[in-house]
Amino acid sequence: MHMHRLEKIWLAFGISMLIVFLGVLGVGAFAKGIHPPGHHRHIVDPETVDKVAPFNEPGLRKIGDNEYEAYMLAFAFGYAPEKMEVPAGATIHFHVTSKDVVHGFQIPGTNVNMMVMPGEVNQLTYTFKEPGEYLILCNEYCGVAHENMMTTIIVK
Repeated sequence: MHMHRLEKIWLAFGISMLIVFLGVLGVGAFAKGIHPPGHHRHIVDPETVDKVAPFNEPGLRKIGDNEYEAYMLAFAFGYAPEKMEVPAGATIHFHVTSKDVVHGFQIPGTNVNMMVMPGEVNQLTYTFKEPGEYLILCNEYCGVAHENMMTTIIVK
């Protein structure tokens, strides 16, 4: 089989780029100890999660100057708590889990979007700079009346 000179050049270029990519990936994984996200998972029992702290009393907890932790529980057709209020500029560290099926957790107009799975505590941090009422929606179909699953964050 005869290959044109330009084909040989492009083939050599492609193979060298593959080797560079695998080399960078190998150095990142083995030499620097980089791991994919989710390596340090926080797991809870979905059947008893609403009876164990901190998810037995979902809501906001102030942890610093204009900084809060929000422990939230997703369940068939709602979130607990139903409403939260924070001042403008507040940073909220969300800790969300589900006690029944897979749910979504999305705040339209922000980059907050995660999947909430039973038994896993998902974490995300967001700073609410602008005052207003932010709607939290379930964006994963979770059954009948899924479209009614929502809660709000009021930023004053």
